[in-house]
Amino acid sequence: MCPAAFSNFLLLVSSLLFAGLSAVPQSFSPSLRSGTGAACRLTRAESERRCRAPRQPPGGALCHGRGRCDCGVCICHVSEPGVYFGPLCECHDWVCETYDGSICAGHGKCDCGKCKCQEGWFGNACQYPTHCDLTKKKSNQMCKNSQDVICSNAGTCHCGRCKCDNPDGNGLVYGKFCECDDRECIDDETEEICGGHGKCYCGNCYCGAGWHGDKCELQCDISPWESKRRCTSPDGKICSNRGTCVCGECSCHDVDPTGDWGDIHGDTCECDERDCRAVYDRYSDDFCSGHGQCNCGRCDCKVGWYGRKCEHPRSCPLSAEESIRKCQGSSALPCSGRGKCECGKCTCYPPGDRRVYGKTCECDDRRCESLDGVVCGGHGTCSCGRCVCERGWFGTLCQHPRKCNMTEEQSKSLCESADGILCSGKGSCHCGKCICSAEEWYISGELCDCDDRDCDKHDGLICTGNGICNCGNCECWDGWNGNACEIWLGTEYP
Repeated sequence: MCPAAFSNFLLLVSSLLFAGLSAVPQSFSPSLRSGTGAACRLTRAESERRCRAPRQPPGGALCHGRGRCDCGVCICHVSEPGVYFGPLCECHDWVCETYDGSICAGHGKCDCGKCKCQEGWFGNACQYPTHCDLTKKKSNQMCKNSQDVICSNAGTCHCGRCKCDNPDGNGLVYGKFCECDDRECIDDETEEICGGHGKCYCGNCYCGAGWHGDKCELQCDISPWESKRRCTSPDGKICSNRGTCVCGECSCHDVDPTGDWGDIHGDTCECDERDCRAVYDRYSDDFCSGHGQCNCGRCDCKVGWYGRKCEHPRSCPLSAEESIRKCQGSSALPCSGRGKCECGKCTCYPPGDRRVYGKTCECDDRRCESLDGVVCGGHGTCSCGRCVCERGWFGTLCQHPRKCNMTEEQSKSLCESADGILCSGKGSCHCGKCICSAEEWYISGELCDCDDRDCDKHDGLICTGNGICNCGNCECWDGWNGNACEIWLGTEYP
């Protein structure tokens, strides 16, 4: 190669090398160390500053807690499932927000720990539609928690989904119904989550080994091994999987703070009073049919009574199975779900109400009444819960005349909903009134705009058989209460 060509080659190589080095970020500059294995030329404070996220105070986690800082450069951990990456180990596709169990609510893709939403969706978890086709009533119903409180009073309802109140942007209030508030985990003195000795989940601290207290602020005086031994239940589980072990003592989960069903208790949380639900008698509004006491989820019957719910008198010549079989008749439930079975005989409820009758309480004439109390629309008689209409009338409540005295246009105008659809597209119009499709039994309402499947069930029955479903909500008969009319408020059975 001639000297001139060689000189031009060296110039080209040196230019490319300079351009490549100038493109390397400052934190990756090879000049930070003077050589392989040599000491870092940065001070410890400067090194940590480069490994800490912007605007994060001194003392905060380096490399987002997902790597180690080596002379101002983050070396990300890769030992856990998935891979952390990014200049500060800030990316990890496995940690995108979820909604109702789905990453990005199924309406987006996870990118560097953040959801990129599909068109028509927004929110941290892509859980909010940009266009809502729900009514306000339906939307609010979907936002209610188990206590019927919209978004737990900690957020607002947006198209059936809760937007939790986080004015500081810290995300400490969360959950499908904003039921979790991790601000409860902040230690008042140190202002750290769980005192820095545990993790917070839904407002409760779960402490590391050797620590306990509401904010993990106290240390144990026994070894973790001894603590575990004392908390182990006879079946080999720690606190029977129903509590947390705190310094050798089980702190049982309070599953129902209202106390309606009792608490989980026992030295190792072996007693679960939620099992008492199985022995609760909704007719007497008591456990064990009022003839016993629920002890550790089972009935201890009074003298003269036996059975899983203490429902059978010992003087009865029938076995428990024979008694229930006699009370069932052709129904799937004893006494058709409308009465109490004792020794093969049904006592129908409410007491003294002659509208509920029959050997197995199979007849309920209250179903012949409209919400204003009129029986069979005033145009028929009721027989075992069904209307027998007078001549010239038809319908489940004899509400439709067979002859109509209005024009077809007048009739249709009364059957049209606000969007101009006749009977919401789920029924036919007759004389200004909608007759909802018989094939879709759950469709009801004046304009066939109600879905009775929204009514709560209990014992497999809509409104427990103790009320009528009115546009998705249970209207209970007198003496009954509850979302599914499952609670009897009257006196004891006679």
